[in-house]
Amino acid sequence: MNPRILVIVGTPITGSLNHSLATAYVDDARAGGADVRVIDLANDPIPGHPTHRDELRMPRTDDDTPLDADVAAYIEDVRWADHIVFFHPQWWGTYPAALKAFIDRVFLSGFAFRYRAKSALSERLLAGRTARIVMTMDSPRLWNRLAYRNAAETSLKRAILGYCGVKTVGVTRFTPVRFSEDEQRSGWVAEAGRLGRRDAAASVTRSREAVAVA
Repeated sequence: MNPRILVIVGTPITGSLNHSLATAYVDDARAGGADVRVIDLANDPIPGHPTHRDELRMPRTDDDTPLDADVAAYIEDVRWADHIVFFHPQWWGTYPAALKAFIDRVFLSGFAFRYRAKSALSERLLAGRTARIVMTMDSPRLWNRLAYRNAAETSLKRAILGYCGVKTVGVTRFTPVRFSEDEQRSGWVAEAGRLGRRDAAASVTRSREAVAVA
């Protein structure tokens, strides 16, 4: 079975640097033998804000409010994946509202984690999956760490993915975008391709280990 990688491009702006990075990653991951699906929030529907709590949860009975069809499709993509890769720009120290809307509607639906009775710990329903975070930003790395406390990657890695059982295997930061030249951006795109090849190879290894254990 080929490794399954889900790429999420978390920006509402079409034709961005993140799209170039994601395209290079996808092409090289597929060349490395991975099956890859892409959710591009610049072109695919951005989940709307819920107005009732029931809209957030997967229905348990026929009387419950059904999930939005786009959200249900996104949930199936995450379920399908062995490895999830986020590409996003840093906006206001974190990530765009489009990506936050995706996370709120998809990961809060009830398939990613479950609350434990009388415990602050979650039942991590996505355990066994891995993730990678690739972000672009104008902030210098030192400023991002000291002033912003790595807010975007910390939120994704620990508060969201880790809470659901997903292990983040790498965080890549391309900066500064604002003052970068074409040659530097081309180097970043090439690096994204190398990450795709690396993740495809790592996913193949994990798949073989899982088969051996089974």
